[in-house]
Amino acid sequence: MAMRQTGRRLIAEEIQKTIDRLYKRISDRFPQSGLAGVCQELLEISRESDQVIEWICRPSYWMRIGVGSVLALLAVAAVYSMVGLDLRTGGLSVSDFFQMTEAALNEVVLLAAGVTFLVTFEARRKRRRVIQAVHRLRYIAHLTDAHQLMKDPDTVPRVSTPMASSPSREITPFELGRYLDYCSEMLSLTGKLGFLYVQDFDDPVANDAVNDLEGLTTGLSQKIWQKIMILRGGRGL
Repeated sequence: MAMRQTGRRLIAEEIQKTIDRLYKRISDRFPQSGLAGVCQELLEISRESDQVIEWICRPSYWMRIGVGSVLALLAVAAVYSMVGLDLRTGGLSVSDFFQMTEAALNEVVLLAAGVTFLVTFEARRKRRRVIQAVHRLRYIAHLTDAHQLMKDPDTVPRVSTPMASSPSREITPFELGRYLDYCSEMLSLTGKLGFLYVQDFDDPVANDAVNDLEGLTTGLSQKIWQKIMILRGGRGL
C-alpha cells in the first residue's frame, strides 16, 4: 500500500511539474495571454488535486463505524420483531395471510433500501467529489478549445486578406504552431490529471465521468492537430 501511495504521489508530482513548465513556456512566448491564464488555472487545480486524491483514497473509518452501528441497531430491531411476532395462523384467513405477507415484503424492501443507502454512502460521497473535480477539468478543456478556435492556418499574415470586422491576428506561422502545440499539450495534461482521481477508486460512475473527459480532450486535441498538420504541410514547419 505504501508503494502504491508513493507511486501515485510521484505521478501526480510529475504531472504538476509538466503543467508548471508548460505555463512558464506559454508565459515566456505569449505573455499576458488568455491561454497563459487558463494554464495557470490548470496548474492551481493540479496543486489542489493532491488533497482531493488523498481524501478519495483515504478510508473514512468514523463513517464506517457510524454506518456499522446503525446497521447493528437495525439488525437487533429486526430480530426483536421476529421473536415477538405471533406466527399462529389458526384464526387467520387467506386474505389476512396475503396482507401480512405483503406488509412483510414491503418492510423487507424498505429495510434493504436503507441498508444499501448506508453501505454505499461513503462511495457516493467520494463519487460526488470526483465528478465535481472532473467538471472543473471539463471547464478547462472547453476554455482551451475556445482560445484556439480563431487560430486557423489560413489567417496568418501574408496569407489571408483581413476584413474590417476581422479580429486582430498579429502572429507568425511559427508562433501559431507553438500556440496550437501548447493547446494540445494542455488538453492532454487535463485528461491525465482527471485519471489521477480514479486510479485507486474503482467506481463505475466516476470512471465514466473520467472517460468522458478523456474522450473530450482527445477529440479537441485531434482538431488542433489537424490545424498543425495543415500549417506544417503548407509552410514546411
